[in-house]
Amino acid sequence: MAEAPPPEDQVARLRLIRSENIGPVTYFHLLARFGSATAAIEAIPDLAARGGGRPPRLASRATAEREIEAVARLGARHLFVGQGAYPSPLAEVESAPPVLTVRGHVSLLDRQLVALVGARNASAAACRFARMLASNLGQEGIVVVSGLARGIDTAAHDGALETGTIAVIAGGIDVFYPPENQARQEAIAERGLLIAEQPPGTEPRARHFPYRNRIIAGLSQGTVVVEAALRSGSLITARNAADFGREVMAVPGSPLDPRAQGCNQLIRDGATLVQNAEDVLEAINPMQIRPLRQGDSGFSAAAPPADADDAARRAIASLLNGTPVHVDELLRQTGLPPTIVQTVLLELELAGRLERHAGGRVSID
Repeated sequence: MAEAPPPEDQVARLRLIRSENIGPVTYFHLLARFGSATAAIEAIPDLAARGGGRPPRLASRATAEREIEAVARLGARHLFVGQGAYPSPLAEVESAPPVLTVRGHVSLLDRQLVALVGARNASAAACRFARMLASNLGQEGIVVVSGLARGIDTAAHDGALETGTIAVIAGGIDVFYPPENQARQEAIAERGLLIAEQPPGTEPRARHFPYRNRIIAGLSQGTVVVEAALRSGSLITARNAADFGREVMAVPGSPLDPRAQGCNQLIRDGATLVQNAEDVLEAINPMQIRPLRQGDSGFSAAAPPADADDAARRAIASLLNGTPVHVDELLRQTGLPPTIVQTVLLELELAGRLERHAGGRVSID
């Protein structure tokens, strides 16, 4: 089992991921190229200049040290990708958070995990079903993962609190959202496990919830949607689960209830119909977590980027605009090696010009 990074490396890793224009994909590409967070930080200004922009604002050493101290005061800890306690199913995801803040019983991550998600404005019947399903799954040794939102999430955590539940929150580990779930969040920290990607003190914003959803799906062997409208965050979680090669399950509902239309559509699209805990166990027990579908990113972060010349930069930039395009398309149209394309995209992102989208797509302003 890999040990936690030494203190100096922890500080450098935190500095890197908390810096401007550096998301998980860029973080891993930088580490693949330069071998360490310290070396990557030193190289960023030059890379950004090649991308035609100003260097991003880098998090200071003092900022990283303050976060480490704050996490310790809260009775929490950091988990870095590559150390033994970091959940391996999540580490397989290309956009896995380089660092998580956790508070509670980390040993729950070693058990079988199933996500239970659904509508915030859920019906009373759906909440009762979610609570019962979570309780029954817990009796079978399953740890229930959810997002601590109102409605189905809350019911799922309540049903599994005695047997094991993990709450993935959108803000900092010390921020209570929604406010009425403060006591529930504290209870989960004491008897289950809290997970946050954002630094302590971060108030949740709309952009944070899709990030949270991909953690829920990435942790879990399967995702069950209990009640969801056609446009809802729960369906984002389900799509993430499918993209990650995990089982997608849904509870059917009345076609007259808009809150059931998302679940019914998932079932039409091939999700496993779930009516009880036995259905969930039957769906997940024969399967192993499948590898990510090939081609999602166009190249592997494990392959260190190669140096690019101006001709390659011009060729790639000429194909980019405000419409997201898959990296595979850039590879096909330019004929350039993946490592060269990776380098140019890295330079553009660090310069603040490139935006990454779901499904391995990119665009430029």
